[in-house]
Amino acid sequence: MASKDVLPLYRRLLKTKAALLAVSFTLIGILLIMLNAWLATLSLGDWSWLHHLPLDEVGDPLLGAGLVSTVLDYSYRRDQEDVAIQRTQQAIVDLSPAKLWSVLCEGLARHPAELAHLTTPERLDDAAAAIMAHRLGDEQFAREIYADIRDQAIRAAERWYDVEARVRLSTAVERSTAGTPLLDVTVEWEYTTVPSGSERRFACVSDRAAYNALRGDIPATSTWFMAPRPGMDARSQESYELLELTVDGRPQPIRRTVQATGQTYRVQLDDAAQSGMPVRIRQLLRVVTPSWGHRLFVELPQPARGLSLRVDYTDTAIAEMMITDTVAATQVARVHRSPKAVSSRVVSLDMPGWLLAKAGFAVTWTLKSELPHDAEHREAA
Repeated sequence: MASKDVLPLYRRLLKTKAALLAVSFTLIGILLIMLNAWLATLSLGDWSWLHHLPLDEVGDPLLGAGLVSTVLDYSYRRDQEDVAIQRTQQAIVDLSPAKLWSVLCEGLARHPAELAHLTTPERLDDAAAAIMAHRLGDEQFAREIYADIRDQAIRAAERWYDVEARVRLSTAVERSTAGTPLLDVTVEWEYTTVPSGSERRFACVSDRAAYNALRGDIPATSTWFMAPRPGMDARSQESYELLELTVDGRPQPIRRTVQATGQTYRVQLDDAAQSGMPVRIRQLLRVVTPSWGHRLFVELPQPARGLSLRVDYTDTAIAEMMITDTVAATQVARVHRSPKAVSSRVVSLDMPGWLLAKAGFAVTWTLKSELPHDAEHREAA
């Protein structure tokens, strides 16, 4: 970068003003000399007093001043800039490394946007890892931790805000069999984001290899694994169905296809959803799970800020339910339970702040039939 490009704006303005003055003096001097020569050739009569004006005496100094100042300015400007650069460099050299580092960190903290002009993303990664290593005192630990954060946060296709997850469990009487009593699970996600693609896909598969392959297609595809059991078929709408997907309240068209190992629902987002602006997405699906499975796992596919999870198990034979988070965060999740005096049975969890992708919450339960007899009597009482 040329030195003139880093000069402060006020210095550029001063130099521009000096150049304009030099040009003005030169031009005025030339005009006065030409005017004096022209008047000398005229017979002015009553205006002959104009011959006595000292136009030459005024024009010559102005012309000389303009020319000399221009020559001096261009002759010494480079020298002045070189001296200024040398002084700045010497001042930096005179600073101790600790003080220089402190000044640099303070400047970047106040003006983080300048980082984009100073270096490349790869160098920023190296610098961030080095800073963490210095702070933690373990280079290997710091670099691996930073790489994990970078992969989950920086490279995430989307970021979700104000996430609401509502789960409702109810006994699936008609689809339950003697060998597999089932629960209907209605899962509703609602969040604000800028969609990274034009299509959303929801798949249910019974093949573990297909499930693992689809899990890598995030956030375009949301995948559910369903092991083959009596009353549970990954290809059946009775076992898994995307009921609705809306964008800012507008329903989006849903297409369903069936494969050998499962089914897929495709949703093509409308043009308004692809404008590059944040939108509110709501997706509602229904799935079945065996009641003796005792567990559901709710996982965030993308980094999210502010999560509210609500699980309603009123219409079930569940006696106790717990939500356990697997989040490595300093912020503690707030868990609430509905009072025993009300008929509904709801467990909710609120997690403020940011959560990385793949952060999960395990919903576990105990059936009434599994309680000890004395516990059953206490429940009945």
